[in-house]
Amino acid sequence: MKLNEQLKEFRAMDLSSLDAEIAARKEELMKLRFQQAVGSIANPARLNTLRKEVARLHTIRTERSREGLEKKVK
Repeated sequence: MKLNEQLKEFRAMDLSSLDAEIAARKEELMKLRFQQAVGSIANPARLNTLRKEVARLHTIRTERSREGLEKKVK
């Protein structure tokens, strides 16, 4: 999936879906780190990809929470 398509998909999610997606990606990341420590990781590049996806999801979640705060202030 291309980055722009992935970002559109992430931005279309509501906050609870974003939280669930973050948790799922973090769990997968933890499993891959364990596989790396054991030495049986199939795709080492997936670690870097997952880290970036988690960061993107956190960024989108932060943007949403700030939008909510700005609406309350006005």
